[in-house]
Amino acid sequence: MLEDHKRCGWASVLAAVTLFATLLLTVPATPAAAAPGGRVSVIVRHGAGTGAETEALVRRLGGRVERRLGIIHGFAAQVPAAVLPRLRASRAVHSVTGNQPVQLNTIGGFDSKAYSPTSMYWVAQEVTGAGEYWNNGITGKGVDVALLDTGVVEVEGLRGKVVYGPDLSYEADSPDLRHKDTYGHGTHMAGIIAGRDSGSYKVAKGDEDHFLGMAPDARVVSVKLADASGATDVSQVIAGIDWVVQNRNRNGLNIRVLNLSFGTDGVQSYLLDPLTYAVEVAWRKGIVVVVSAGNEGFGSTKLNNPAYDPHILAVGGADGAGTYDYKDDTIQSWSSRGDGTRNPDLVAPGASIVSLRDPGSTIDTENPAARVASRFFKGTGTSQAAAVVSGAAALVVQQRPTITPDQVKRLLILGAQRLWRADLVAQGHGMMDLKFVRGLPTPGATASVQRFAYATGTGSLEASRGSLHTQNEAGAVLAGETDAFGAAWDGRRWSGLTWTGTTWAGGTWSGTAFSGGTWNGQVWSGRRWSSGSWTGRRWSGSTWTAGTWAGRRWSGGSWAGRRWSGGGWS
Repeated sequence: MLEDHKRCGWASVLAAVTLFATLLLTVPATPAAAAPGGRVSVIVRHGAGTGAETEALVRRLGGRVERRLGIIHGFAAQVPAAVLPRLRASRAVHSVTGNQPVQLNTIGGFDSKAYSPTSMYWVAQEVTGAGEYWNNGITGKGVDVALLDTGVVEVEGLRGKVVYGPDLSYEADSPDLRHKDTYGHGTHMAGIIAGRDSGSYKVAKGDEDHFLGMAPDARVVSVKLADASGATDVSQVIAGIDWVVQNRNRNGLNIRVLNLSFGTDGVQSYLLDPLTYAVEVAWRKGIVVVVSAGNEGFGSTKLNNPAYDPHILAVGGADGAGTYDYKDDTIQSWSSRGDGTRNPDLVAPGASIVSLRDPGSTIDTENPAARVASRFFKGTGTSQAAAVVSGAAALVVQQRPTITPDQVKRLLILGAQRLWRADLVAQGHGMMDLKFVRGLPTPGATASVQRFAYATGTGSLEASRGSLHTQNEAGAVLAGETDAFGAAWDGRRWSGLTWTGTTWAGGTWSGTAFSGGTWNGQVWSGRRWSSGSWTGRRWSGSTWTAGTWAGRRWSGGSWAGRRWSGGGWS
């Protein structure tokens, strides 16, 4: 679903984000002018030592510690100008900068991300502990994360990092729009998961000069599902999941993580639902499926579909209250809490997360106040939180290549930290914390196996949609047991095909031919699948041609909450 400032969802299975405008703050890197007596006012940030050790060093060098600045793990101090070289050379010190008046920066660049409590610097390097992995050479290299979303645009920070799978959206017919993120949500998620500025030559904790996502050396495999309005159908999502499972290790791919930042308000039992069955197949085939819990639960206490499936990893969103400390973290009303039986497994930062902007996209045009400088955009919700955990899962998989999805889930839960000011149900097992996860032994395979019953996928496609339906320009609604490709839905037949990995065959999915039949999942060409991806550009049978379902709108108010599950753009 898509989501606005308050709600989440994938209207038929997609999620939205809230972005808020902000002015970046920059602090000059040079010391302030010397005060009387040859002293200068500086900002000192802790390095390898504890805060107490760093402060003691300043005092030994003749300095005076002034105001502590917990948000940046540092403090203001007055020190003799002559001792600055010795202070900067100490392992106990991360950096020493001049304490001069802050200047507003409204132009492009990434000057101040280290000082923004919602930046990816803060999220990855300080809060979640991803930087600890980076310093051990674990950066996501060799791991592919499948992103089923609105597409991805290779803006700076994603150049050369994206592999394009099929475009299953209503825009696939247009060569100018195919694979492109016309909505803006997918690009934002990709930046959180695996963004890396091209000028970043070495990934290491403490890099304040480049944008870095959670797993900067992982690749993103983009499967586009939705158009410029976020419109898509559950059947398109299922087809995308099937494609990921069948191509997870073909042609140089190593898809070990699947991110779904969306959901529907379908409430049929997970044991029957086609969408929950699809994600369970991915999980049982070795892919860690990370799903956003949802925003406001579509008016109910249940998690969204497919997050309510207990096998996968359901992620809620936490608000860090602008500090590095967990003590004041809370769970805001936009993060779905669950019903006491199926709750989020854990939470991750999700409030006003700064990631990459997709200029000219729908959310960029509709939310200009959410832009940060020229390159970035702020989004709030469980969409962002799920992307954070997907990047973390890529790090864990690189560190432990043979780990199973059940073991990854167990490991992240064991390392999660309880939020004392947050709702116990809403936070699940607590805040994901890689600083604790990194040193834990891999849980035993047998002990990690989940004992929940498996879904069958034989239930209703219409019930899986819930209240969310796509419609065309003429107002015709896609409903009932018919998929987006015009074929009658046969859950029993499809569930057998998806488990055996035969839903995709050449240019067909579950027996429905893609016009031209030229899709070839066996041939790799550059960073795109062969034939320019989906030559023919139309589904057969006249059901989904250039004008049929190109309505780009939702009926009945759209995806639950009218937005991709996130929380809003702010």
